Amino acid sequence: MSPATDSNVPVTFGQAFAPGALLPTDGLSGTLSNGTTVPVQVETKATHPDGSVRHAILSAVVPSMSAGQSLTLNLVKAASATATGSAPTPAALLNAGFTASASINLGGVQYSASADAALKSGAYTTWLSGPLASEWIVNVPLTTSSGTAHPHLMARFAIRSYAGLNRARVDVTIENNWAYEPNPSNLTYDVQLLVGGTAAYTKTGMTHYHHARWRKELWWGAAPQTHLVHNTAYLKASRAIPNYDPSVVVSGTAISDIKTSWTGAKTEPMGPGLAAPYMPDTGGRPDIGLQPAWTVMYLLSGSKDVKDAAFGTATLAGSWPIHYRDRNTDRPLSILNYPYASLLANAGDMINPATGKSEAFPACTNCATAITPDAAHQPDFSYVPYLLTGDYYHLEELQFWAMYDVFQYTPAYRNFSAGLVKSDQVRGQAWAMRMLAEAAYITPDKDALKSQFTTFLSNNLDWFNASYVGSAASTPNALGVLTNGYALAYNNATGVAPWQDDFFTSAIGRANELGFTKAQSLLAWKGKFPVARMLDAGFCWIYGANYSMNMRDSSASAFYTTMSQVYQSTIPSAQTSLACGGSDMAAALGLSVGEMLGYSSSNTGYPSNMQPALAYSVDGGTANAASAWQKFMQRSVKPDYQNGPQFAIVPR
Repeated sequence: MSPATDSNVPVTFGQAFAPGALLPTDGLSGTLSNGTTVPVQVETKATHPDGSVRHAILSAVVPSMSAGQSLTLNLVKAASATATGSAPTPAALLNAGFTASASINLGGVQYSASADAALKSGAYTTWLSGPLASEWIVNVPLTTSSGTAHPHLMARFAIRSYAGLNRARVDVTIENNWAYEPNPSNLTYDVQLLVGGTAAYTKTGMTHYHHARWRKELWWGAAPQTHLVHNTAYLKASRAIPNYDPSVVVSGTAISDIKTSWTGAKTEPMGPGLAAPYMPDTGGRPDIGLQPAWTVMYLLSGSKDVKDAAFGTATLAGSWPIHYRDRNTDRPLSILNYPYASLLANAGDMINPATGKSEAFPACTNCATAITPDAAHQPDFSYVPYLLTGDYYHLEELQFWAMYDVFQYTPAYRNFSAGLVKSDQVRGQAWAMRMLAEAAYITPDKDALKSQFTTFLSNNLDWFNASYVGSAASTPNALGVLTNGYALAYNNATGVAPWQDDFFTSAIGRANELGFTKAQSLLAWKGKFPVARMLDAGFCWIYGANYSMNMRDSSASAFYTTMSQVYQSTIPSAQTSLACGGSDMAAALGLSVGEMLGYSSSNTGYPSNMQPALAYSVDGGTANAASAWQKFMQRSVKPDYQNGPQFAIVPR
């Protein structure tokens, strides 16, 4: 849809494809709902194991759109590429008069970076190249007039040029990210971004956090006013996104509330957007889940207002001080190169015995921030925005957060370069596994980090399978519940949090649906726990989403082998003596008959947390999972997901 009349409207977007649907040698043609056929440029980024396209960045030019007009673009496979001609070049863009630069005044010293000068010198890499659109990544140090570079600040431009249109998108990112540069700190400066000689963004007194970055999307020439909405049903069928319940209709009031709230300092650089500023805060909230509530609301509604806030929050993922870039590779820091790097370890734990050198990050001064990251409560900011836009910024955000999930740990706890996440809270393990799976799935095949994320994920799946699954498991239990890391942090080290365990089951279900085969056996084992909480004859399903459940008599005891033992140990005898699900039990608990304990009416309650785990248990083939799902869906009190559908996942 376009709010203004326009002609030769450029569109570029990311698109997922189901396995086998499109080969790299196939072309695509676009058919608009008004009958017009348009060529489509296909830039394949990631492929499935069978060689078919998994993720591509598509570009097209819509001949005309009138104000308020909505058009549907249907993609049709063609025998060969339908977009032909020579790719736009930097020289052509420069000859048309393109300029873009960043200027910063820090403590009275002026620093600047010119994108057009870097293009002219050939100092760029190519992200897109085709007859309709080319995009070049330009990384430029911010330097004084005498050529002295600031030790910490870097300007990064992604410049997308469209053939013959005199239009170019100018994506500008300013970073304070170097991992091992001495004396990292917050920096306060005035900034101005110029495009075509005109100030496109200006801010005075900006405080730029250490190991953080900020971004602005600008245009040279007329900016298209289109709002592009993907076919969510196809995205779900491709398995690129979870199977969110299509019957959920997002509340108009919720959409209006997001639009109203999307303003002020939280939407500016170094702001948290819609995310909780202090991530370690506990309790249900919109940013906890496989995807944040706002992302799912956009997927289910297609609302531009929600998209602006959801993708804007993804852009602001750069604000959090977790971005450590390696000068040697110019990529997010990897534990393959720094197996002793850590954010949590003691100094002595970070000395690499092979080199005798410390891999600790330099001490940070003046580094207080108004936002605090936490792996155990991190939202999935960037996967869906990268999936749907193909923007390099969002790809690197996903990679930065996935790397943070592994390098934060004490080196020995993660088994150094293996990247194991087993030492964290169970919810931290869950969200790290989610991030690793999505980064491994969507990172382009030609990106050196692809194999690293795939290996980290594989290492973790190997560890969990070896620890829990099958007769050779090192710490087997019959119930399908995790007991490693901080799992047994409840009731004097005898109990676990089922809702955290459900997060982990959901994350493994997510890895399984993305095609990582080592997740299959782990999911089948993990699914036993939520299924038994609904069906086991020795356990009452009303308590299936209880806040905690005891797994042993004492911190030195063996783990229980039956759900009856869990039930009798966890629930007071005055309640276990009552008929499961009957009126007496409901009265004793202050519930309706057939209502589960744990805030069953809340879209962030413990039964809601349980829903994705049960759905993925069905998909993973856990025995009796379909019956458990049916019983779960027959409970008398359910949440209304219209205001927050992040847990509204159903079996495929």
